[in-house]
Amino acid sequence: MERKKNTQPKLKIKKGDLVKVIAGDSKGSQGKVIEVLVSKSRVLVEGANMVSKHTKPNAASPNGGIIKQEAALHISNVMLVDPKSGKPTRVGRIKNADGKLVRVAKISGEEIK
Repeated sequence: MERKKNTQPKLKIKKGDLVKVIAGDSKGSQGKVIEVLVSKSRVLVEGANMVSKHTKPNAASPNGGIIKQEAALHISNVMLVDPKSGKPTRVGRIKNADGKLVRVAKISGEEIK
C-alpha cells in the first residue's frame, strides 16, 4: 500500500506572527495573524482587508445591520516583520543547538519566536 503524498504547502507564517501587508488594498498595514487557512494558502490579519458584512437579526445581535470584519489575504501578499529591525523580511529555517528546526529572519538572522 502506497502512502499518500502531502500536497499542502509548507507555510512560513503562523498564527500570532506580526506581518506587514505588501500588496493589495491594505498595502502597508501591519497586524497580527488571527488565523492561517493552510488548504487555501490564506491568512486573516488583524485590521487588514476589512469588508462590510450584512447580518440578519439573531440572538447575538438583535438589530442585525452591517458589521466590519477581516477577510482572508493570500499568503504571498503578507511578509513577516523582523523582530530586530521592524522591517519586512523573508523567512528561513535552520537547525538550532538542540537540532530542532527553527524559523529565522533573513535580514537579521534573529530567531522568530
